[in-house]
Amino acid sequence: MDNKQTILDFIVSKTDDYMALVKTMYENPEIGNQEFETMELLTNYLIDAGFETQKGYVVPTGFIGTYDTKKEGPTIAFMCEYDALPEVGHGCGHNLIAGIGIAAGEALKQVIDQYGGKVIVLGTPAEENFGGKVSMANAGVFDTIDVALMVHPGTKNGVGSKSQALNPIKFEFFGKNAHACHPEQGASALDAAVMTFVSINMLRQFVEPGTYIHGIIKDGGTAANVIPAYASLEYYFRASTMKYAKEVTEKAINCAKGACQATNTTLKTSVYECPYEDTLVNYTLAEMLTNTYHELGLQNVDPVDEEAKGSTDVGAASYKCPTIQGNIKIASDDVLGHSKEMAAATISEDGKNGLIKASQAIALVALELLENPNKLKQVKEEFNQSVHG
Repeated sequence: MDNKQTILDFIVSKTDDYMALVKTMYENPEIGNQEFETMELLTNYLIDAGFETQKGYVVPTGFIGTYDTKKEGPTIAFMCEYDALPEVGHGCGHNLIAGIGIAAGEALKQVIDQYGGKVIVLGTPAEENFGGKVSMANAGVFDTIDVALMVHPGTKNGVGSKSQALNPIKFEFFGKNAHACHPEQGASALDAAVMTFVSINMLRQFVEPGTYIHGIIKDGGTAANVIPAYASLEYYFRASTMKYAKEVTEKAINCAKGACQATNTTLKTSVYECPYEDTLVNYTLAEMLTNTYHELGLQNVDPVDEEAKGSTDVGAASYKCPTIQGNIKIASDDVLGHSKEMAAATISEDGKNGLIKASQAIALVALELLENPNKLKQVKEEFNQSVHG
């Protein structure tokens, strides 16, 4: 039996085990940075599967499982996400992502001794808000990884997309309390916040296409008869690159400074969540995944989506090593992301089939990289050109 068939058959033979993990996560969802039980569940599985495993890796709910052949060769990582959402549980399908990553990693482990190198299953928690991959990228985790792979479930088969850089900024305004019948004795932080909100709305028409600005009034006072001494806004600034997102952010800060000057208030700005880089697409990996999907019988495989939509911490990994985040269809087009219906799809028959095909696909891409050093060289050359020019 050749190694490709070994991988395909192994994943099919273990599908019930992987789906048991997926269902346990579905029934016990944990939001970002609180995935302690999930971390235990997944690392215990990896330990039993023969991986050297470290819990609390870089971040409290992160983990790494490593199988080292002790021979020279590339390090291939399969990334797992496993944080849930409030109210809708695993409405983004991260429980299935974890199952896919573990399945691919364990399957590649069956054959990697013949080539050399390492296979890593990397637990990257808190994708939704706190950016586990960002923390790991900053800690140098991806610097020693040759290629990082994962697949995200949804309503289409595809080989990934560009994503937007995200700069999350909090604006805090400080004024002076006064009785509302004597407003001249105070300084309204709320007025400054509202003026800023309106000014930033006007700013929208003067930014590049594909740039998105969205915010809320977080604090605006506590009583109608008191001039508010404190108010705050929280904003996301999204753009095609972090450089441009920061340019737009500076324009918004200037709006706030003008509002403060007009209202005799003061301003403080801060980054209140984890910023996300845009995602660098590796087109060589995308072509490999496309071909593999077709070999596995998947139809209507979308090419790389060149229009950046949304933000993900995968961007941080993509600037450190060649990275791909493919897509696998597990639900019909009318099922929305971040919904209870999408969560239910992860444990459906379509979810099971998606796990099989997605894990087989990225395991086979990894196998091709092991078997064909020139292909790995091509992947890395494209990465270096994208990052360093």
